[in-house]
Amino acid sequence: MKRILIVDDAATVRLYHRTILTEQGYQVDEAMNGIEALEKLLCGAYDVLLVDVNMPKLDGYGFLREMRSNLQIHQAPAIMVSTEADQEDKEQAFAAGANDYLVKPVKPEQLLLHVRLLLGAD
Repeated sequence: MKRILIVDDAATVRLYHRTILTEQGYQVDEAMNGIEALEKLLCGAYDVLLVDVNMPKLDGYGFLREMRSNLQIHQAPAIMVSTEADQEDKEQAFAAGANDYLVKPVKPEQLLLHVRLLLGAD
């Protein structure tokens, strides 16, 4: 079973994404910020990460930079999910280590398509 980590400070967003993903058979864990996500990654591997940009303690950009620079952490593909739709925001996400970028609100079929693409599934 594929494991997905949702990193978002908004409980409603985590619940929304969790519901979409668990209905498709994915195992989902959650973190409220980048610090908590790094701790979870040190304890186990995930197949895909969904990462919010704006979070307290450690934002999505900082989290991705920290994860990508730490060889002790499993390097899972990451989808940055943000309310920011500007090209500059997308470029910053990719520079920080994102593999993909989605703008909130994300439709269920769009989320699943992008997760499947990163997993290499049809």
